[in-house]
Amino acid sequence: MSMEIVRATEEYQRAGAYYVRIQAMARQHHIPLPEEFDAIDGPGCRYIVLLDDGFPVATCRWFETAPGEVEIGRVVVLPDYRGQHLGELVMREAEQWIRECGYRRIVLSSRVGVEGFYEKLGYGYNPAREAHSGTFSCVYMEKLLDA
Repeated sequence: MSMEIVRATEEYQRAGAYYVRIQAMARQHHIPLPEEFDAIDGPGCRYIVLLDDGFPVATCRWFETAPGEVEIGRVVVLPDYRGQHLGELVMREAEQWIRECGYRRIVLSSRVGVEGFYEKLGYGYNPAREAHSGTFSCVYMEKLLDA
């Protein structure tokens, strides 16, 4: 297994992120494409893609929500690759990119039942803010980045 993590800047790289989301979310959970790919996807959104021998296997996206703040979302790993800490790899790369861009706060909506994944990465609950919801019940979490 030859893994490579990519900050998707080219259309074919973003297509890899979309492929993972279609296979592991839309198809697996019967999410209509207009719900999986929302108004956030597009020019203002940034994507991380993890490749295994050039094939996309994990992804996440991030985008600015307020000055100094971004949201990470759509953290997805193909089913055959789960349990190998690949979600953590794409999250760590996203956090590094976010830090390099000068952002200090990361927010996210975690599906209920997987909050432990984010807690291990240093995210905490903020019950004062409401999480996005839709297909899944979610809780709001956030993290402040060190300089």
